[in-house]
Amino acid sequence: MTSSPGPLGFRALPQLFVTVWQEFSLKKLRGGLLLVVGYLLSPLSWWNDLIFNLPIAYGIGYLCHLLDANLLLPGMIAGYWLSNILGILLMQAGVLDVVKDPSGTRNWRKELLTGVFSSTVYTLLILALVQLKILGLPEIFATDTVFNLPSFLPGR
Repeated sequence: MTSSPGPLGFRALPQLFVTVWQEFSLKKLRGGLLLVVGYLLSPLSWWNDLIFNLPIAYGIGYLCHLLDANLLLPGMIAGYWLSNILGILLMQAGVLDVVKDPSGTRNWRKELLTGVFSSTVYTLLILALVQLKILGLPEIFATDTVFNLPSFLPGR
């Protein structure tokens, strides 16, 4: 006499486990990866600028410099700002993947606008704190020494 293996049966358990694991792990893994990459690009980590954001900003500035020699610094500023916004947006997308919305619907336009708005508010807040001398600038920007960005371009 054999005992009943339960309502699902022993053979159905591995397939059920695989299906649940795939749904859980792939979405959570993607969300976790987006969250980590977003954190590395975001302004929330104090050390990321030297390793990630400034090289990205320099690369964008250099590409802009190839179009016009006067676009190095504006390109770097835009690249730095965009890398920080990208970081916040990636973190937001990662969190939304990890913490699943019960309704299952996502409004990408609203999420994008929220991310851009929060990044812009953060940038303006930091700018105001620097202007009010609550936050200080690094020595390279605070001295009267001329900082010549084009001298960092290759071939000079």
